[in-house]
Amino acid sequence: MTAPTRRERLRTAAVSDIKDGARRLLVTGGPQAISLRAIARDMGMTAPAIYRYFPSLEALVLDLAGDLLDELCEHLEAARDAAGAEPIDQLVGTARAFRRWSVRHPVEFRLVFGNLMPGVDAFPDDCGYPGDPGARLGDVFITPLVELWRRRPFPVPLAGQVDAGLTEALAPLREKHPELPVEVACLMLSGWTMLYGLVSMEVYHQLRWAVTDPEALFDAELAAFLQQLDGGSGR
Repeated sequence: MTAPTRRERLRTAAVSDIKDGARRLLVTGGPQAISLRAIARDMGMTAPAIYRYFPSLEALVLDLAGDLLDELCEHLEAARDAAGAEPIDQLVGTARAFRRWSVRHPVEFRLVFGNLMPGVDAFPDDCGYPGDPGARLGDVFITPLVELWRRRPFPVPLAGQVDAGLTEALAPLREKHPELPVEVACLMLSGWTMLYGLVSMEVYHQLRWAVTDPEALFDAELAAFLQQLDGGSGR
């Protein structure tokens, strides 16, 4: 592989500095605080100079969101690898790591999983290509569950009860994982939406009326979900 030229290294460094500046503005003032003018001022540049690196503010924010999602995925993959070879332990590790990152980075969470700005969406509809950050995030959770099912099919509560309408609605997920019965795909999606929903409500401070310790609630719901996958033993 050819070593990058000095010009390419300078450009890479400038792009990194611009995105670092955008993240600082995001953390201190929210998405609405990100502006090319503010970033340029902090870097000692003119705002038009940033257009040499990003064609628009929307392109910069979308690129930043992709970096944040990659950062989250790296955090989850590290937790998965540290959990060992058992799929159920990997699910526990990644679920708890997802909550930790989200609670520690609430503004970044809101940027990635909320609305970036009008006309900008961090996730493609299908997250179809392997390098897509959304697909990478999904694989961190889905792969251990698929492996768990492959090793030891577990009973599912909706066996034989999923109607044709829901079966058809789950087509995008089942096309990616045709080895899973529709009831397992349904259980997988139910578990993810429950865990994600709890984290989202905690990040947006929507649980304060009900609980003093959201982590305890998260762990209880995670344990209840795992009981369905691990023969009722829980973790």
